[in-house]
Amino acid sequence: MTNAENIVKTENLVFEYIRRDEEGNPIGVKAAVDDVDLNVEQGQFIAILGHNGSGKSTLAKHLNAILLPTEGSVWIDGMDTTKGDHLWDIRQKIGMVFQNPDNQIIGQVVEEDVGFGPENMGVPTEEIWARVEESLKAVGMYEYRKHSPNKLSGGQKQRVSIAGVIAMHPKCIVLDEPTAMLDPNGRWEVVRAARALNDVEGVTVILITHYMEEIVHADHVIVMDQGKIAMQGTPREIFSRVEELKELRLDVPKVTELAYELQKRGIPMPDGILTKEEFVTEFLKLKH
Repeated sequence: MTNAENIVKTENLVFEYIRRDEEGNPIGVKAAVDDVDLNVEQGQFIAILGHNGSGKSTLAKHLNAILLPTEGSVWIDGMDTTKGDHLWDIRQKIGMVFQNPDNQIIGQVVEEDVGFGPENMGVPTEEIWARVEESLKAVGMYEYRKHSPNKLSGGQKQRVSIAGVIAMHPKCIVLDEPTAMLDPNGRWEVVRAARALNDVEGVTVILITHYMEEIVHADHVIVMDQGKIAMQGTPREIFSRVEELKELRLDVPKVTELAYELQKRGIPMPDGILTKEEFVTEFLKLKH
């Protein structure tokens, strides 16, 4: 069976792990991912949202076969992740960026670090340097190419991690809570870099996050809870469901909540306000 039109496809995906007591004895089985169907087309920007323990990071680890399904199937660019002979190809198609950039950065100089992946893939030297330049420019870090990664801020380090993944020319990048350890400025830098990759380079982006404001520019949002898909839709559709999001213990952006509270008091604000600019535009209309 091929799913070549979808870069990522999961069908009835279940992943169970054994729960153990303090002595390490098995006391039961828990489904971290429970019957998830996912279809991601090449070029899309997908956000997967959920609080800690919702199953979103477990799902992410299935997308480059770090984990394999207990039940159901995962296809990456038409390849079944359970077939061991596909593993190398799958990991070239799907680049992963994790929470802690220090775990991914190994070079002493930024440009060496970014060139490490393509070098391991056997890419010719001239092509490596071309890829390093292109990748660092794509994330706005080219001027730091001679710097030591240790001297960079958290947001800059995470952008170098992303550049290292881009240099391997994957078709899709999965960012697994890439901003969880960053300050608001660093978070904004990383999300902006991911958006540029998607807009300019056409790379498929799957962003796993629990920060609502990071999903504003996604094409499609999936909200997970207890291993299942609790809701999905465009950012505006998701942001229109304020009460449901709160029940799932997700923080709604202040501007969305403000518009929602005004609406409850009879002021005609539209559903699913996404940005401050949009709020101001709609609010000013009320005066006319």
